[in-house]
Amino acid sequence: MSARRSSHDVALLDALSELPEVPFAGDLWRVVNGVRSPLDGSKGAGRWNVRESEVLYCALEKDGALSEIYFHINRQQSVFPSRLTSTVHRLEATFDRTLDLTDRQLLSRLGVDLNRYTEILYDQTQKIGEAVNFLGFEAMLVPNARHESTNLVVFPQNCDLDEISLAEAADVDWNAWRNA
Repeated sequence: MSARRSSHDVALLDALSELPEVPFAGDLWRVVNGVRSPLDGSKGAGRWNVRESEVLYCALEKDGALSEIYFHINRQQSVFPSRLTSTVHRLEATFDRTLDLTDRQLLSRLGVDLNRYTEILYDQTQKIGEAVNFLGFEAMLVPNARHESTNLVVFPQNCDLDEISLAEAADVDWNAWRNA
């Protein structure tokens, strides 16, 4: 087996290593389309991961999760799909090794342009996410880009997904949610 090599910015790794790890225990919200399991990770590139890394994007508030998915569905199509089936899941999880990156001044010091945080400019946030993953954290708390709330990004390879339990699930009525 080959050793895992780091191509990460050493200064970024050092800065993240100096931050305190915190436990997380609580509810998470995750929206999935079709019949996917809520524990199937996002495999495409996202704000906090590169294409080769799998993560679970979750929100601490239901509307935070819905806002994130709605944004991405809506930007990919000129007309919102009328037959899209989505499910919002409330999960219960506990993680011992979580990194809290919700402080916007901290994110700025780590190189994130907060004036453009809601844009699809993922280069620096992906570097941060990959470094946090490399350091072995189970999850990280980050600001939600679409809602005034917090997201939790889970790194499946660093935790036991059996420790995440499904508390409830409900079909999403996108028309009702958009008009609320």
